[in-house]
Amino acid sequence: MQTFFQQLINGLSLGSIYALLALGYTMVYGIIKLINFAHGDIYMLGAFWGYYVINVWHFNFLLALLSAMVICGICGVVIEYLAYRPLRHSPRITALITAIGVSFFLENGMAYLFGSNARDFPQVVKQVNYDIGGVRISNIQLEILITSCILMLILQLIIKRTKMGRAMRAVSVDNDAAELVGVNLNRTISFTFALGSAMAGAAGVMIGLYYNSIDPLMGLTPGIKAFVAAVVGGIGSVPGASLGGFLIGLLETLVQSVGLSAYKDAVVYVVLIVILLIRPMGIFGKNVKEKV
Repeated sequence: MQTFFQQLINGLSLGSIYALLALGYTMVYGIIKLINFAHGDIYMLGAFWGYYVINVWHFNFLLALLSAMVICGICGVVIEYLAYRPLRHSPRITALITAIGVSFFLENGMAYLFGSNARDFPQVVKQVNYDIGGVRISNIQLEILITSCILMLILQLIIKRTKMGRAMRAVSVDNDAAELVGVNLNRTISFTFALGSAMAGAAGVMIGLYYNSIDPLMGLTPGIKAFVAAVVGGIGSVPGASLGGFLIGLLETLVQSVGLSAYKDAVVYVVLIVILLIRPMGIFGKNVKEKV
C-alpha cells in the first residue's frame, strides 16, 4: 500500500507537467485544427530560459516561472504569425509539415547556439523530504503539483469567464460565424498560442527542477506524450487534456514501479492505440458530424 501511494504521488507530479503541455495542444487544435508539433520545443525554450535567469540574474523559482511564461508566450505568438498564419487556408497537411519543420528548427537552433550536451538545472528550491506514513514526498513535488493545478484553474477561468475566452470558444465552434459577429480572428488565435505556450514554458521550468537536467532535445518525447494525453482526454477539450496528462503520468510511474522502465514510452503509445480503437474521440471528446 505504501508503494502504491508513493507511485501515486510521483505520477501526479509528473502528470501535472504533461497536463500543462497537453493544454497547449488541445487549445490550438480546438481553435484552428492544427497539431502544433513544435509545442514540445516551446517547453524546452522555457526550461532554458529558466536555467539562464536563475544562473545569471539569480531569479527565484516564482520569478523564473513567470518570466518563462511571458517569453514562451511571445515565442508562441511569433511562431503563429510567421509560420502558421500564412498557411491558415492551405491544406492541413501543409501546416502539419510546417509544424514539424518549426520543431526541428528550434531543436537544432538551440543545439547550435548552446551545444547539445545536457546541463544541470540549478536547484533554486532546496529539497526537503517529508515522510508521511512511509510515503516520501518532497517539497518540490508539492510545489509542482500545486503550481500546475493553480495554472490549470486560472486557464479554465480565462476560458469560461473572460471576453477573450468567449471569443476562443466562439472561434472553436465556427470561425467564420465568429468573425461575422465581431470577433477578431487573428487576435484570438494569437492569444490562444500565447496562452498555450505560456503553460508549456511553466512546464519547462518545473521539469528542469524535477529532473535537474535539460538539453535541446528534451521537448521531443514529452511533447509527443502530451499529445497522446490530449488525444486520450479528448482533443479540443481542456478538462480532457488535464485528465489525460495525469493519466499518462500515473501510467508511466506505474510501469517504472514494476521494473519495466525500458518500456515506459512504448506503453504510452499502446494506450493511445487502444483508446483510438475503443473511443477515437477520447474520454471527454464528442462525435462531430462533418458535411462532405
